[in-house]
Amino acid sequence: MGFLVDTQKEGGGHSWGYVRSLVRRKQVDSANGKPQGPQLAKALTVPHLVAIGVGATIGAGVYILVGTVAREHSGPSLALSFLIAGIAAGLSAFCYAELSSRCPSAGSAYHYSYICVGEGVAWIIGWALILEYTIGGSAVARGISPNLALIFGGEDGLPAILARHQIPGLDVVVDPCAAILVFIVTGLLCMGIKESTFAQGIVTAVNVCVLLFVIVAGCYLGFKTGWAGYELSTGFFPFGVDGMFAGSATVFFAFIGFDSVASTAEEVKNPQRDLPIGIGLALLLCCSLYMMVSIVIVGLIPYYAMDPDTPISSAFASNDMQWAVYLITLGAVMALCSALMGSLLPQPRILMAMARDGLLPSLFSDVNRRTQVPVKATVATGLCAATLAFFMDVSQLAGMVSVGTLLAFTMVAVSVLILRFVPPDELPLPSSLQERIDSVSFIYGETKSSDHVGTSNSSTQQPLIGKSDASVDFPVIKNQEALGCWVLSEENRRMVAGWSIMFTCIGAFLLSYAASSLSFPGLLRYSLCGVGGSLLLAGLVALSSIDQDDARHTFGHSGGFMCPFIPLLPIICILINMYLLVNLGSATWARVSVWLLIGVIVYVFYGRKNSSLANAVYVTTAHAEEIYREHEGSLA
Repeated sequence: MGFLVDTQKEGGGHSWGYVRSLVRRKQVDSANGKPQGPQLAKALTVPHLVAIGVGATIGAGVYILVGTVAREHSGPSLALSFLIAGIAAGLSAFCYAELSSRCPSAGSAYHYSYICVGEGVAWIIGWALILEYTIGGSAVARGISPNLALIFGGEDGLPAILARHQIPGLDVVVDPCAAILVFIVTGLLCMGIKESTFAQGIVTAVNVCVLLFVIVAGCYLGFKTGWAGYELSTGFFPFGVDGMFAGSATVFFAFIGFDSVASTAEEVKNPQRDLPIGIGLALLLCCSLYMMVSIVIVGLIPYYAMDPDTPISSAFASNDMQWAVYLITLGAVMALCSALMGSLLPQPRILMAMARDGLLPSLFSDVNRRTQVPVKATVATGLCAATLAFFMDVSQLAGMVSVGTLLAFTMVAVSVLILRFVPPDELPLPSSLQERIDSVSFIYGETKSSDHVGTSNSSTQQPLIGKSDASVDFPVIKNQEALGCWVLSEENRRMVAGWSIMFTCIGAFLLSYAASSLSFPGLLRYSLCGVGGSLLLAGLVALSSIDQDDARHTFGHSGGFMCPFIPLLPIICILINMYLLVNLGSATWARVSVWLLIGVIVYVFYGRKNSSLANAVYVTTAHAEEIYREHEGSLA
């Protein structure tokens, strides 16, 4: 019989206390765990979410990416590259849709990782996302002024107060226009979520209208000129099918942005219904626009003749539609403005979520009573992004943006597997309820003792507080003669599922690393591929062979979207994202490692000690509600 323990007490050595702090998990925000003080406004519906998702996803990249990828990888098969990349992004979207509807609180991937994986991984994800949104917003802002200058007649078209200047004696080019735009967007975000989303919707609508013009006018020119781009001797796959897949890996990053929708989960009126619909519609609309634009542009001009910098504008200019260049440039400016809003919107909510959990100073968790947005976190985000945009050319740091997103995508997929097969079976309660927990423990212990005298099946009951004694005798397999089959006991089913998920992640990493390391000796490379593939396949087979946890129907907020094709879909998602992570390059990882090392230091010296779970008492799920009810009854 297991004895009662507080799983967060740091007995048994200081190092063991550090390990425990890394794996402690919080509960889904509910009636028992709502933060105190002013709350975020419940104001968003499906149209707002689609505007946020499309605006954050379709940046100016589409105006450049089609030329680069068509020339170097895909050729006329560019639309298929976008389709494959869209399907790959859709796998992550399915995972986001389930978790955002089950756990509709601010924080996105950080929040899901904290609930399903643990505090250490959640901190890394949150810290990486802070870097992503700051650098992403700064890079987007720096890209607006050159495009804006083109509308006003060229590089010198902007007024002197807005134009770029080089500081004498320093190799620094300042961009006042970028900083001013960041401050404008920050002020807009501080006004309220509904107001800022309405403005983003207008800007996104203009961008979509420009893309629709490109599609319609391009089709007219294509039928008029005979679609010269498709009448080539090199065929539909000039770089082979491998080139098309290489193009898919490149354009995959054009779909990053729909995860911004999940960061607003706490502000959605009906998150169980609207969040999955909003994420799905945003991604579907983006993929459709990307494919139609690429079909038209690749058909208007041969892929090898495309301008890699301005493919869409040059395609229209070569067909005597010079005036269309100004309209397309306007679309690029609107796309960048919308992407800037999409970059600055999620970060304050991630800062707020981390501050609520005690991992960052409580300053960031303050919500303005009138506007119902985290104003202090928004202003801090705007100041950092504006400073970077003003002083630094952050284009060389753009690869760092992808690290945060891909890490988040990977952990969201892992969280779905954990939620389905080994959901948390213990809830953290504040230490202020210790007396109530002890009284319920005493009552539970007395009941169990009396049951043990009169019954023979008392050993199947669960202890109130999480056990640390693993010596309880549980059979690995129970013989269910009535059913005529052999099944795992519940405890061992969870153990097998947990190890299988870990083997799957290790196998995906080894397979991705070996497949990408072309410089490795053949024997070593193929050996790593074999080991990684075997672990991945073993994990998939094991998870497919065992039942999912019954708690998956009630965990979090029930009644929302359920991700299909479990466990295959999340495992494919993990493999794709790990492959892209490995291929980001050593220079990018060296820069990101510095930021992550700073994050580790901040966590060790501040976050770990101030975490809201530092003194939490973990109680089995079955008894947590009973303790809360008794506590509320005693207060009444």
